[in-house]
Amino acid sequence: MSATSPHGIKIAPADIPDVLIVETPVYTDPRGLFSEMFHAKKFAEAGFVHSFVQDNRSLSRKGVIRGLHYQRQVPQGKLVGCAYGEIFDVAVDLRRSSPTFGKWTGTTLSGENGRQMFIPEGFAHGFCALSETALVVYKCTDFFAPDDDRGIFYADPDIGVDWPVEDPVVSEKDRGLPLLSSVDPETLFD
Repeated sequence: MSATSPHGIKIAPADIPDVLIVETPVYTDPRGLFSEMFHAKKFAEAGFVHSFVQDNRSLSRKGVIRGLHYQRQVPQGKLVGCAYGEIFDVAVDLRRSSPTFGKWTGTTLSGENGRQMFIPEGFAHGFCALSETALVVYKCTDFFAPDDDRGIFYADPDIGVDWPVEDPVVSEKDRGLPLLSSVDPETLFD
């Protein structure tokens, strides 16, 4: 899927084709900028037909890595954007039958570039803050299920995400996540 809508919304596959890069027009003037991050009708006209039930926001300081998170029983697709600052956003394919299983793709999202990344169900998600502070906002296709909260170690050498930060700040929980090779296959996707 690669399309530009009459409204200027551009949707293109990332390095892993099921992950999408979404760009919406950004309008600037001396006051600052304006952008529609999501408009159901306009997105549908561009071929993006996902429903969302939950919006989240996350504020991080420079060098913070969050992830790599996923839910298996209640999987979530996520439309991720950066409302303020800049992040490097990452998706890792956890679909065992996929030719890109265990591979990652990433892109820079910022408050200025209007770019978002859609990470479908079956992927783990993570990001790192590149600016002094970064406000990440994302829409989810299903609700957060605390009992289904899972993850993969952000620095798994077999996945090899090239995080653009040195000495990252990572939560104790995320530092304790398992390597992909040691995860029970039943907690991954078919």
